[in-house]
Amino acid sequence: MADVIPDSDMQQVPEDWRRALAVVAHPDDLEYGAAAAIARWTDQGKTVVYCLVTSGEAGIDSMAPDEAARMRQEEERRSASVVGVDVVEFLNHPDGLVENTLMLRRDLTAAIRRHTPDVIISMNFHDSWGPTGYSNHADHRATGRAVLDAVRDASNRWLFVGAGGAPWSGVRFAVFNGSPFATHWVDTAATIDRGVASLAEHAGYLAALPEGTTGKDPEPFIRGMGQQTGARFGVGAATTFELVEM
Repeated sequence: MADVIPDSDMQQVPEDWRRALAVVAHPDDLEYGAAAAIARWTDQGKTVVYCLVTSGEAGIDSMAPDEAARMRQEEERRSASVVGVDVVEFLNHPDGLVENTLMLRRDLTAAIRRHTPDVIISMNFHDSWGPTGYSNHADHRATGRAVLDAVRDASNRWLFVGAGGAPWSGVRFAVFNGSPFATHWVDTAATIDRGVASLAEHAGYLAALPEGTTGKDPEPFIRGMGQQTGARFGVGAATTFELVEM
């Protein structure tokens, strides 16, 4: 189990890199915190590619999965564009049933080799959102753990031979947004507006959420969370990540 570290010991996420691959389970996962940081990084001229393990097709009770998948893919592409991301890929693993299998590791290995990132961006893979927080979604846990395995797999020329291209050993670190064991932070004061706008692009999904659901209204949720985190570090808005060296 990782340790919770005090804010005074947390550092800013290093920014001396050029390419990142953002890997999450569902459309909207990146928008609940990481998107504002991604906007900062694309503004610096960095390239970020999105890789979604599922299309979120099981996420809307009132909509058939095939219809939901089409809508949520399009919403994710628009959302990515808001923060400067042009490439969005979907691996089409089953929403709600993601497992850290060899098949998922192979697909993620291929994506890492294909896009040759310096950095992986993902989200909390721990069992909960905090010591007393809600249980984390099984898809989030499986995706985060699989991508860590796939970084190692991608560098080994004897594993998944030919998947995605030549072996790639250039991943320096992975960062996981929303982790209860955050180690680093990012100043998003200049890009929080685009973080809000990126989540707002998921209009169909948000409209289908029950009234009172946390995060249903992007403006108070994303801005409020960003400002609350920023206050911890003396900036207008911020988001935190757990950084894992690779």
